[in-house]
Amino acid sequence: MTTDVQTDDELERDQVERGERPDDAPHAPATLDVDRALEAIFMVADEPQSLVALATALSRPVAVVRQGIERLVEDYDGIAPGSVRRGFELREVAGGWRLYVRGEWDGLVRDFVLTQNPSRLSQAALETLSVIAYKQPISRGAVASIRAVNVDSVVRTLLSRGLITEVSTQAETGAILYGTTDMLLTQLGINSLEELPKISPLLADGSEGFDEIGSTR
Repeated sequence: MTTDVQTDDELERDQVERGERPDDAPHAPATLDVDRALEAIFMVADEPQSLVALATALSRPVAVVRQGIERLVEDYDGIAPGSVRRGFELREVAGGWRLYVRGEWDGLVRDFVLTQNPSRLSQAALETLSVIAYKQPISRGAVASIRAVNVDSVVRTLLSRGLITEVSTQAETGAILYGTTDMLLTQLGINSLEELPKISPLLADGSEGFDEIGSTR
């Protein structure tokens, strides 16, 4: 298993310096089941969660959270006694932890999403997809800044439809950067992003350079 560069003690010290010790967070029950609490958080987390963030949310020491994650990894991987290998895995990415579909099930999940959920995209989804298409690679926060609204649920929808994907992470912040997939090109009937129409002249504020792909992150 991949280990963090910092030790638990170092992570704890960082919490103190930033005023983020678990004791400063809303207190969780003393009898909290750490493993189940972590699962609950991972079920709704859109971004990888660091050990410090998880420890703060659970009001538990970093070492306790680390042990809980190790148990979950072994459980999902079918290593723990009595466990079976799951169709998802808990993976360490960009300095944090997040649930992912196992690679061997990617094709099945993609086909399910495309065949079982063929409904049309909402206006909000189309607008978000347009921003990502023209500005990729781009973070969720940057998309939200351009659209001036929260885009978390819309990004989840676009990911589930296979129209966008995670392409990299931002070195400075660890934020996930998104880009479009070949499926979008297929749906639009074009061969490359260079064939996207120029839309700057159509924008109300005449945003110069909006058509320059990759200019905003």
